[in-house]
Amino acid sequence: MSMTKETAAVSQLLALLEARYAMRVLWALRDGHPQTFRLLQDSVGHITPNTLNTRLKELREAHLVSHGGDGYALTISGQDLLKRLSDLQAFAVKWQLGQVRKAPPLPLEAGR
Repeated sequence: MSMTKETAAVSQLLALLEARYAMRVLWALRDGHPQTFRLLQDSVGHITPNTLNTRLKELREAHLVSHGGDGYALTISGQDLLKRLSDLQAFAVKWQLGQVRKAPPLPLEAGR
C-alpha cells in the first residue's frame, strides 16, 4: 500500500511534533510574544538547554518558529498550526473531567 502525499505530509508533521517537548515549545509561544531562550526554557519547564536548542533548531528548519532580535516567536505557519490546535485546551479540560468521572472509587479506609 503506497502512502499518498497527504498521508506522508501528516506523518512528517506528526514525527516533528512527537519529538520530546516540541509541542510544549510551540504552546509556550502561542500568545504571540517573542521569548528569549531563558524565558522559553522557564515557560516550557524541565527542559535542558541542549534539548531546547535541538527542538528550536528543528522547529526553525520546519519554518514554525523564527528567531529575531526580541527572541523566539511563531512564524505565520506556526501561528496557523496553533490556530488549528486551539480547541486542544477546551478538549483537554472536557477529557480530563471525563477521566475523573470514570476513575474507580477509592477504597474506604479500614475502621470507617
